Amino acid sequence: MIVIAAVWITALLGLGGIGLDRVLDETLTVSFDEQLGNTLKALINSAELDEVGEVRLLRTLGDQRFSEPYSGLYWQVSGPGQVAFPSRSLWDRELGPAPSGRDCRQPCRYESASFAGEPLRIIGRSVRLPGGTRQFYFQVAQSSADLDRQRARTRSILIRSLSVLGFGLMVMTALQSIYGLAPLRRVSDAIAAIRSGKAKRVVAQFPAEVAPLVAEINELLDHGDAQAEAARRHAGNLAHALKTPMSVMLGEARGRDDPLARIIETQVQVMRRHVDYQLARSRAAGRRSASTARTPVFPTLQAIVRTVERIHAGRVTIDLVGDRGAAFRGERQDLEEMVGNLVENAAVHGGGRVFITIAAADTMVDVQIEDDGGGIPEAKRSRLFERGERLDTDKPGTGLGLAIVLEVAELYGGRVRLGSSEDLGGLLVTLSLPRAP
Repeated sequence: MIVIAAVWITALLGLGGIGLDRVLDETLTVSFDEQLGNTLKALINSAELDEVGEVRLLRTLGDQRFSEPYSGLYWQVSGPGQVAFPSRSLWDRELGPAPSGRDCRQPCRYESASFAGEPLRIIGRSVRLPGGTRQFYFQVAQSSADLDRQRARTRSILIRSLSVLGFGLMVMTALQSIYGLAPLRRVSDAIAAIRSGKAKRVVAQFPAEVAPLVAEINELLDHGDAQAEAARRHAGNLAHALKTPMSVMLGEARGRDDPLARIIETQVQVMRRHVDYQLARSRAAGRRSASTARTPVFPTLQAIVRTVERIHAGRVTIDLVGDRGAAFRGERQDLEEMVGNLVENAAVHGGGRVFITIAAADTMVDVQIEDDGGGIPEAKRSRLFERGERLDTDKPGTGLGLAIVLEVAELYGGRVRLGSSEDLGGLLVTLSLPRAP
């Protein structure tokens, strides 16, 4: 807006300046010619013929410059068959004749370059004086350098004035744009605060022109929260509706010792794995769609470490180090689910030692989980992210943990990487999640 306004103001002032310069130039030229015309009239009115028919002046023209040699202001009277009668200022020079082919019985105005280094503007008129029969040609000339100086001075004043006016208009336009768009920048800052988890609504006061936009944003946020809550509620209802019949079927199947019961038990366990996976994914997606939460990482991981150590009391030692001030831009339940799965896997499949490191970068938080187990060959690591895939079938589990971790991390714009632990020799899992300010 500022650039467009600046270009438009410059173009308009430029065109207006050119037009005004031409008008002023014409006005100065007309005024210059009028002064020369008045001097010519005075010269003609003061002229008469003497006894021998030569022109003489009854009175001297008032401008002192006519008496100063080469002063830049001159007059001359010339006629056929006689020597030109010049002003003293011409000294040893003469003004040229009238332009050929022009009838100067009315005043003729023209430029002359007959004097080297001194361009002249001349007004001349052919007059027959009373008592005479010959036409005399009266001329008044003035150096056009005077006119050029007046033009240059006027043009300089015009340029400075228009420059100041243009600068003032641009400053005013910039201030109007900056002040007028300030509410939109405040809206942008408020939305950024919502995205970072510092706020949940746009609550500041805005002008009447922006207030409807703010109201629509808040209504959209409310609608998103309502949808997320409905999704979580439906997921919970679905979990209760499915898990109870499956638990009954599983209990009945375990109480019988026949091939049908074993088939039912196996299929119910498969159903339960898929239900758990889809419910976890839908809950995470619902929370992420409307999430403005900010979750401290270190305290959350401390609670997970205490829980896992109680479950595996005396069999697992877990060390937690790293950035204590880092925060995850998301829900605490999702962070607990992701890290809890990874720590549980390290405790179950490792050799009894787990090391957790929290490292914060500019936009991401890395949670590195290492164990002292046998590790996983690089060629087989990608299989761990497939649903139901398990490399160690001797240990209990559903094979859905890493798949859930990966999907929830990707919902937040994060990622999961597998590697080898240099310190403990087992598997190294790096969970990267968006960092909250």
